[in-house]
Amino acid sequence: MRYGIDASNLVSGGGTNHLINLLSHMNCVSDNTKNVTVWASDNLRQEIPKIKGIEVITVPDINGSSLRRLFWQMRKLPYLAQDVCDCILVPGGIAGNHSIPMISMSRNMLPYEMGEAFRYGISYMLIRLFYLRLLQSRTFHNSSGVIFLSDYARNRIISQIGKLRGKTALIPHGINSRFFCEPRTQRRLESYSMEDPFRLLYVSVVDVYKHQWNVVAAVSQLRKKGIPIVLDIVGPAYGPALRKLTQALNVWDKDSIFVRCHGNIAHTELHHVFHKSDGFIFASTCENFPNILLEAMASGLPIASSNRRPMTDILGDSCVLFDPLSPHSISEAINTMFIDANLRNRMSQSVYEKASDYSWEKCSMRTFNFIAECANA
Repeated sequence: MRYGIDASNLVSGGGTNHLINLLSHMNCVSDNTKNVTVWASDNLRQEIPKIKGIEVITVPDINGSSLRRLFWQMRKLPYLAQDVCDCILVPGGIAGNHSIPMISMSRNMLPYEMGEAFRYGISYMLIRLFYLRLLQSRTFHNSSGVIFLSDYARNRIISQIGKLRGKTALIPHGINSRFFCEPRTQRRLESYSMEDPFRLLYVSVVDVYKHQWNVVAAVSQLRKKGIPIVLDIVGPAYGPALRKLTQALNVWDKDSIFVRCHGNIAHTELHHVFHKSDGFIFASTCENFPNILLEAMASGLPIASSNRRPMTDILGDSCVLFDPLSPHSISEAINTMFIDANLRNRMSQSVYEKASDYSWEKCSMRTFNFIAECANA
C-alpha cells in the first residue's frame, strides 16, 4: 500500500504533534510494505522522523501564503498524489477532489459550535471559521472515510452537515510516555501556606473560548479567603484574548502576587511543568479532543474541569466539574479539590489509570488500518 499524507496546512500544535507521533509509531502497523509520501512545509519537514519508507516533499507553494497554499492543495496536489499514492490521508480536514481514496480527519470544533465562534465578534477569525466549515464539510462528504477524535465531535458534526457517504472511525490521540508520572501522595490541607502554596496549572492557548480570565477571578476569590494557592498559566495567545486576560490581571492581581503567565513552552519541555504542579484546571467551552487534558491525566494531577463535552466524557467522575463561565463555580470547584486530600488522591489515581488507555501505538495502528480498509473498499 502506498500511503500519501497531505500535511501542507499543519503549522504547529496538536496537528503536527499528531503527525509526528503517527509516523514515529508506524512499526505497530501490520502492513510491512509501507511506503508513505508526506507533503509538508520546510519547518515541519525538519520534525518528521527519518524512517525508511517515509518520503517528505515540500514545494514553494506550501511555504507561501495561506491562499497560495490552499490553491496548491485544492488544484495541484490531487494530480501529484494520484501518481505516487494508492490513498491519501488529510489530517487538516481540507482537500481538493482526489481521484484516489481520501481519508480526512476532524480536528477543530469551532466551525461547528457557532455560539463559540461568535465569541470572536465580527472579525477575520469569525469569517475564517465560516469558510473552514464550508471547506471541511465539502471534504468530509467527498471522503472515503472520516476519522473523528471523539464521539461527541462525530455526533455533533454529522448532525449539522448530514450523513457521510464514507466510513467513519473513532480514533483518539495518544499520550507521549514522558508525561506519565505515578501519582504522588497528596499533601494535606495544613501543609500548604502562602510561602509554600498549592500550585494550580492551566496549560492551553489563551483564546476567547478558554476563559483564563474567569480562572484568575476564581483564584482571586480564594486568595481573599486566605487559601494559599497560586495559578500558573502556560500557552501562546490570541491577541484580543490576551488583552482580556491582561485586563483581568490588572483587576485581580495587578502586583503579580499569585498569577504567573509563562507564555508558550516547547512541547518537548512541557512535561516538566506538569510534574512540578499540584493540580490542573481546564476551563474551555469548545473542544474536539483536548490532548492537554490527557497529558495532565498522565501526569497524575487532580483535575478541576469545565462541565462541557467532551471533557466530561473523557474524565467521567474522576474530577471536580464547574461552569467555565462562572468564576464563583470555578472557585467552588477548586476549593472542593483543595481542601480534601483524600479526594485529590482518588482523582489523581483514577485519571492516571484512564490515561493508560491512550497510546500513540494504538493510534498509529488503528489509523493506518482504517486508511487501508477505506482504500480497499
